[in-house]
Amino acid sequence: MERESRIAQWLRRRAERATERAGAERPGDRSEARTASARGSGGRRWGGRGGQPAAEAAEAARDREALLLTAAEAGFPLAPAAHPSGYGCSCVRIGCPTPGRHPVSFAWQTQATTDRAQIERWLHAEPEANFITATGRAHDVLDVPAEAGYAALARLEEQDAAADPGAEPVLGPVALLGGDRMLFFTKTRGTPEDEDEWWPCELDSHPETMEEHPGLRWHCRGSYVLLPPSRLPDASEGVSWLCPPHPGSPLPEPLTLLETLTDACAEYAMTGEGREEAAPWPVR
Repeated sequence: MERESRIAQWLRRRAERATERAGAERPGDRSEARTASARGSGGRRWGGRGGQPAAEAAEAARDREALLLTAAEAGFPLAPAAHPSGYGCSCVRIGCPTPGRHPVSFAWQTQATTDRAQIERWLHAEPEANFITATGRAHDVLDVPAEAGYAALARLEEQDAAADPGAEPVLGPVALLGGDRMLFFTKTRGTPEDEDEWWPCELDSHPETMEEHPGLRWHCRGSYVLLPPSRLPDASEGVSWLCPPHPGSPLPEPLTLLETLTDACAEYAMTGEGREEAAPWPVR
């Protein structure tokens, strides 16, 4: 019995010492110990300031998703595109000539959609992907040098303000591409059933002929443009909205913008030093 009593006493004293140590240890000390352990093992501290980058990234992702879904709701068909990766492009092509500026798939024309669920799947599958919008289906895009675009934008805003209530819009969504091009979104010329009815135009800009159109480019059937908020290889540049789209708002007729844009491009070509190649009307 005495042996059992001594064992019981030893167990009781051991439990009391453990309780005393637990009471003496402050909660803050335990937290710091866990933090030190995490740091020592290569862990990352997410509390306090350390959580800010993650929170900011999550907020940026939500803003990006909202912009893209709003464009889709406005009727712009979207398809995923490559994105800048390191010093090049996320695509597998070695020496990609247009890093971050082209669709992921050669089937982008059939992929392009306004379906919210599909766009969300793309976003979640590839969070860093840029997006293009296929032109010539729901809209066209008139693409001009940024300097000419700013001059035209000021004139178009004045025309829009002076227009009668209920009149056709003069100005629609406008985006800035990399600081050197401006994109004016308009109604499309459409896709006629009879190919003989197709209106050929020297302004037509297809992806493979972009360099041939230093002045005004008309993106219609078979072309595309990067959609905000796409990123470009230069981290300081990207694609952003100057006048964002609004679901349900009508787009302007392209011919109502064409005169103002071509005048602005002509002035840009004449006043820019060393810009002889920047003709307002492209020459093949």
